[in-house]
Amino acid sequence: MRLTTRPDLDLRHALWRKSSHSGVQTDCIQITDCHLGLVPVRDSKNPHGPILLIKAAAWSAFITALKGDLAR
Repeated sequence: MRLTTRPDLDLRHALWRKSSHSGVQTDCIQITDCHLGLVPVRDSKNPHGPILLIKAAAWSAFITALKGDLAR
């Protein structure tokens, strides 16, 4: 998975969401929409910490692989 940086990307007012499968669990990742071919990802325990910017195609492949593993 290739990560990228975008210092010009302002996510201070982004609407972050987590998986509905995490329930009340606070130990999870959160994502937000970016529309620049990127998926911003952060740690819910550290919302002001670093944000990973993952290319949308790589994120899609990752999610597809997870769903395949869960179906087994």
